[in-house]
Amino acid sequence: MADDPLIQLLRERFGHGVFRGGQREVVEGLLDGRSMLAVFPTGGGKSLCYQLPALLLEGVTLVVSPLIALMKDQVDALRAKGVAAARLDSTLEPAAYEEVMKSLGDGSLKLLYVAPERLSNEGFRARLKKLNIALVAIDEAHCISEWGHNFRPDYLKLAKLCRDLKVPRVLCLTATATPAVAKDIRKGFRIAKEDHVQLSFHRSNLDLKVTPLAATERKRHLLERLRGSEGAAVVYVTLQHTAEDVATFLQKNGLAAQAYHAGLPDEFRAAAQEGFMAGKTRVIVATIAFGMGIDKADIRAVYHYNLPKSLENYTQETGRAGRDGLLSSCELLACGDDLVTLENFIHGDTPSPAATRHFIDHVLRLGKEFDLSTYELSTVNDIRPLVVETMLTYLELEGVIEATRKFWSSYQVRLLRDLEKVLAGYDARRKTFLRKIFAAGKEGRSWLTFEIAEVARATGEDSQRITAALLYLEEAGDLALKKSGIRQGYRVRKDPGDLRELAARLDEQFRKREAADLSRLRQVVELAEQPGCLTGFVTGHFGETLAAPCGHCDRCRGIPPQPVPRTKAPDPDEHEIGMIRDLQEQGHAALKTPRQLARFLCGISSPAVTRARLSRHDAFGLLERLPFSEVLEFSEHLR
Repeated sequence: MADDPLIQLLRERFGHGVFRGGQREVVEGLLDGRSMLAVFPTGGGKSLCYQLPALLLEGVTLVVSPLIALMKDQVDALRAKGVAAARLDSTLEPAAYEEVMKSLGDGSLKLLYVAPERLSNEGFRARLKKLNIALVAIDEAHCISEWGHNFRPDYLKLAKLCRDLKVPRVLCLTATATPAVAKDIRKGFRIAKEDHVQLSFHRSNLDLKVTPLAATERKRHLLERLRGSEGAAVVYVTLQHTAEDVATFLQKNGLAAQAYHAGLPDEFRAAAQEGFMAGKTRVIVATIAFGMGIDKADIRAVYHYNLPKSLENYTQETGRAGRDGLLSSCELLACGDDLVTLENFIHGDTPSPAATRHFIDHVLRLGKEFDLSTYELSTVNDIRPLVVETMLTYLELEGVIEATRKFWSSYQVRLLRDLEKVLAGYDARRKTFLRKIFAAGKEGRSWLTFEIAEVARATGEDSQRITAALLYLEEAGDLALKKSGIRQGYRVRKDPGDLRELAARLDEQFRKREAADLSRLRQVVELAEQPGCLTGFVTGHFGETLAAPCGHCDRCRGIPPQPVPRTKAPDPDEHEIGMIRDLQEQGHAALKTPRQLARFLCGISSPAVTRARLSRHDAFGLLERLPFSEVLEFSEHLR
């Protein structure tokens, strides 16, 4: 009997003889013109669900993904299979960008991968409107939901964008959507409930363990576990210095271990990952920076040295074990002392009502058309950059402002040949223009600096024309460029009304987010102290009821739950109170409100603290052992 066309294409292009669970249902739904939601556990084969339809649909498939490394890997793999695929991300040079846009325009491209931030560019959105977009696939779709564990502000705008572009079908993909998050996604993209395809979260080869431990017992316990087993292992920690500390301890005790976190230089991180993938490094001790797009099938164990932030994080991280189907161990070393750090991170991300009011007032008095730097806005208002982006997104969703374009505000220029030789190839009008803008650049030892807004003011020329000229000369090989100071343009779309009311609405959103994040943390403790089947508790979180206990977790083995141990931290002593009073007398602007002081004492950095270089101060993190709420109350009484 002859193969059906889908199996034939699957075999020819992707080398698979059969579909995996759920894949065919999603593919056929998309080919039928319906939007779909695919909730497949880590390693469930999500990418094939859009890659295969992309080859059969007339037009281009746009894939939105926040993971640059994953985009690069997938594009390289597709090209190796003869599929016309490309990516647009921040690492592309202008010439490569134009090449991608050309292949988009002539219809030769089948899949285009973009980061969500790219869609904040009005020019790019205008180009998309001219294309025949057959399908938009949104990876990590749980980022859309404010009540999900990994909310990203740029994702909030995707549903409206797909409607504006009149996209015929959308595929939302995630490995971690709770019923509430899935409902949010379906509502945003108008996906019918029957077009929500969800695979089981039960992995029968993952052995779940919970071991309650005091903080001082964890290193020794981890070492014993690793010595008593074989195979690759990932140890997840919360803080970068913990990753370094634990990796060093394991190395000193004869294990091939490496730390991996966002604070390491790129080459160190790449070397650690390559060593682990090649089997030279047995143990990676990592923050959550590690794992996205890691496709190592034979990870035999995942240890949570610190409590994860949520059950979604726990599931995603344990899901990296045993992708080859062989038995693998996932152990949570449960210590309640971790809760203080995790709770403090959550509180540190919540702006004060005053900061929110100041922010709204600041932004909406910048004029009808304005541009801003997230970094500068973050520093001026002492609000973290991601929170600034969230606030701006809320203003967009309220219809108050609209993103126009992103651009660099500053260029450093080094001429690669004499200016007169460069100018020789141009007509008189262009020569005059180029001489004028080069005369306005600030001279350094070997580079000219162009602050674009200043050069535009000095010359009376349009800033976009100045930028275009510099980029053209770079492409022609006449000069080298270094860009800095990224800015995002906006225009005001409507009168915002009462600014205090608007600020109060935004503030309420942040309070709800804070409460949701704290609730997710409590669910992790519930898992650790769960009297019933651990696997059943996790799958239940994602809306799935197991027919019977799993038979391969600590509870099913008859190991009873124990309370998660938590040390009672001592209150501030006289010496510490003296240090804090001295700090106050120093009168730092970055610490003028009780909330700013509390964050500082809990070791939570903020833009103002970073700018004032106060994170090196002896009192930074002085009370990090205490819950934020207690330190905030203490700071308020100091006044």
